Amino acid sequence: MKTIRQIARIACAVVLFSTGASMAAQAQEDAPPGDAGNGKRLYLADGCFTCHGRAGQGGAYNGPAPRLPFDGFKGQIRNPVNDMPAFSDANLSDKDIADIFAFVRSLPGPGSAKDIAILNN
Repeated sequence: MKTIRQIARIACAVVLFSTGASMAAQAQEDAPPGDAGNGKRLYLADGCFTCHGRAGQGGAYNGPAPRLPFDGFKGQIRNPVNDMPAFSDANLSDKDIADIFAFVRSLPGPGSAKDIAILNN
């Protein structure tokens, strides 16, 4: 029984890490220039951290800050799905969104499967 749980954990970790890496690669396509330092300031000031964590890792209410292509990221901010509040241009400019996007992209993101100790045994 312990072995089955161990195999299930390993399989889950591999899927999560490979999905995260694929999403991170997509997020780098066609991104406008942004200021990650200002993006971090906005991310914290606008309360994004409340749901997505201070380092984009996820929080009590939602998962990690999404690693989407810029257009998808901006669309989620302007017309979100689920319970995220919408931020109109009056609340958050396109430049501000580009800065937040640059900050989120600067985060380390999911680690590699090789960094999971149990997978190296």
